[in-house]
Amino acid sequence: MSDAVVIGAGPNGLVAANLLADAGWTVDVLERAEHPGGAVRSDHGLDPAYTHDLFSSFYPLAVASPVIQALGLERHGLSWSHAAAVLAHPMLDGSCAVLHRDSGHGTTGIDGACTPADQQKWQDLADLWTRLDPWLVNALFAPFPPVHAAAHLAARLGARDGLRMARFATLPVRRLIQEQDFEEPGPGLLLAGCALHADLLPDAPGSAAFGWLMAMLGQQHGWPVPEGGSSSLTTALVRRLHDRGGTIHCRTQAREIVVRSGRAVAVRTDQGELAVRHAVLAAIPATALYGGLIDWQYLPDGMRRAMRRFHWDLSTIKVDWALSGPIPWKAPEAATAGTVHVGADLNELSDYALQTATGRIPARPFGLLGQMTTADPTRSPRGTESAWMYTHVPQQVTEDLGPDQLTGRWDRAEEEAMADRMEEQVERFAPGFRARIQHRRVLSPHTLERLNCNLVGGAINGGTTNLHQQLIFRPTTSTGRPETPIRGLYLASSSAHPGGGVHGACGANAARAALRSQTATRRPAAVALSALQRHLLGEPDHGPL
Repeated sequence: MSDAVVIGAGPNGLVAANLLADAGWTVDVLERAEHPGGAVRSDHGLDPAYTHDLFSSFYPLAVASPVIQALGLERHGLSWSHAAAVLAHPMLDGSCAVLHRDSGHGTTGIDGACTPADQQKWQDLADLWTRLDPWLVNALFAPFPPVHAAAHLAARLGARDGLRMARFATLPVRRLIQEQDFEEPGPGLLLAGCALHADLLPDAPGSAAFGWLMAMLGQQHGWPVPEGGSSSLTTALVRRLHDRGGTIHCRTQAREIVVRSGRAVAVRTDQGELAVRHAVLAAIPATALYGGLIDWQYLPDGMRRAMRRFHWDLSTIKVDWALSGPIPWKAPEAATAGTVHVGADLNELSDYALQTATGRIPARPFGLLGQMTTADPTRSPRGTESAWMYTHVPQQVTEDLGPDQLTGRWDRAEEEAMADRMEEQVERFAPGFRARIQHRRVLSPHTLERLNCNLVGGAINGGTTNLHQQLIFRPTTSTGRPETPIRGLYLASSSAHPGGGVHGACGANAARAALRSQTATRRPAAVALSALQRHLLGEPDHGPL
């Protein structure tokens, strides 16, 4: 019997397991795949001389996360590597906006495609970030409600500035760009492109805050990559867990969470039943847990309704390239950045976002492009480039606005046609790019889900980032906490608050909730939140459980 069983050996599951092991618990981690890591894995499948990350690549949230930083993964072999510049957004005329990691480049963290006045306006945004550091990040990653961090934020802002910040948090990124009154397009494109890392339209409420968050994380911490490939981050988490006595069982699929008297008491796998003393932590999608590993008979009626309307984020299609040389950007500055946003202007970005949100495949897809050898020279032979690009496509396709009549079947022909379209988009900004492609690999939404079942339909954020499914609305209208209607069962995946990204907070919040459940006296606030959660999900309140 284990003190805890963690289902899923992705970053959230491994962070949760490490924290439980730190507390002296015996921990077993169940992983259906052949290797741990979830969406943090790299391989040499395209070309033995090139390292490619299968899923995620750049980790600003990891280096900013108090949870991951406290694990001390550098002592377990992790090394971070940075490109000379964080982010570039080239334009068709050969100009380029560039974000740097610090203020050592001119007066602010940006240059190119901006005026000195624009740089000062950008510095105003950076000063706001500095004013709120570190309490804003702490609040974002803490269990909801983040009482301690929120109190510090309130003290720093005061009532009037607090209201201004609340308004700032609701702005669409297009409106923020208008209000900043930038003279050149560069700064606005950096912010809008950062917002499009999630499924947020430039005209959607909250997109300004998300774009600003990603840009400021880049300016403060960079967007680093693990040296040697993303699997290096997973390897460090696994080594740390093993050092503390934790066990990972790969090729072991959880089939059912056994519930007796309203409590999770075991996990049933193909190999048998594993009993648990204290807790089961499910680092899997909410839709796979509720009505999947947990039968509906154990759940309130409201949960079934909530899972039917669970809103997934957009699908993703990704192309990996082994290139014979660096990408020949018209804007030379783009060659210095680890990440490049590929889209002509703000209207093209908005068109792309609206088209994908309404079921249409864009003719000119916005792309996030990673220059991995630029960020980490170990990724390919000297003078070459390991690169990739991904774009979002609709979960349900209603129309293709391009010439290929794509339907969303994503068979081999559709994969290749979409990859050609993505390469043509890069070619607009880097003539001669396609001539440098030695090999390519296309990962369609179906392929991504086959490689990692948590990426449902190719969704990479565990559910939409839009406001209607964040905070107390994630994954259902409840309390925004990892506790579930089943005692001893905790949701530890990105379907839980605070959502997608490699920051470990979803797993950490679940682990801490499990540890708190074993204390002799429960805090009154926790009891009240537990009762509220049961009430909102339609379960009769029988008092503290």
